Amino acid sequence: MSELGLLSDQSAVRRLELGELRLTYVVDGAMVMDTAGFFPSVPGEYWREHPDLVDAAGRIAMSAGGLLVERDGRKLLIDAGLGPYTGPLGVGEKPFGAADCGSMPAMLAELGVDPGEVEAVAYTHLHVDHVGWAFKDGAKFFPNARYLVGVEEWAPHEHGIAVPGVLVDHTVVPMRGNHELIREGEEVWPGVHAIVTPGHTPGHASFIVESGGDRIIAFGDVFHAPVQITYPAWGSAPDIDADGVLAARQRLVGELSRPGTLGFGAHFGDQAFGRVVRDEAGAAVWEPVPAEFVRAAPRAL
Repeated sequence: MSELGLLSDQSAVRRLELGELRLTYVVDGAMVMDTAGFFPSVPGEYWREHPDLVDAAGRIAMSAGGLLVERDGRKLLIDAGLGPYTGPLGVGEKPFGAADCGSMPAMLAELGVDPGEVEAVAYTHLHVDHVGWAFKDGAKFFPNARYLVGVEEWAPHEHGIAVPGVLVDHTVVPMRGNHELIREGEEVWPGVHAIVTPGHTPGHASFIVESGGDRIIAFGDVFHAPVQITYPAWGSAPDIDADGVLAARQRLVGELSRPGTLGFGAHFGDQAFGRVVRDEAGAAVWEPVPAEFVRAAPRAL
């Protein structure tokens, strides 16, 4: 049954059919963020005026996971969740959120997907909540998959330049020699093209998945919450380049506003699938679309 979830809830495992594509949000677990700590430029009154956007504790629900794209029996995964971790989240010494993750293997099993069947994993960027299941015990968790990373995203690490928020030992070190570099406009999998949307990280990528005349854009962390579609200058604490991420958001709002285009926002609570429309004032807003309920969120905070 297709239905709408709540933005204030952790995401259920949901599925959407788009032409010959089957798209499934494989949820790894739950994350929550403090509104002031994670969204320092969003006015506090905004959240007070929109209590439906936060959970009972006044926090933003941000699930972690990956988008499974299936076409003609072939499988692509976009991002790979946070991995087996329960505890605080933050940049520096002060946490601004918390996580309880590690369910992706179980969710894949419930979906009847063996990790060895995934032929490519396309990473939007190298933050741990998007590459958490790339490796397990030093080996690729998806043993037969091509690991795809943007040229600009990898470049700082190739030259030993630290990138805020990237856990080098956990993500970069095992990725060395186990990845392929991808570029702007490249078809990385049949019907899937990469576009470079930097700002959150140096080479953050988004992925346009096409099916006939329709398409869906997986935009990773260009947007952490739907409010940033309407107010793109309202940044997130982990963004390393405010001007860059603003340009990326403006570009993606344009792409998402095109006819026949849906979006996938992994951190958009239980409204991960949606489209961008214009309200009566002409502002861009996120409009969630119904998606099939496969099973309840595997974890909660």
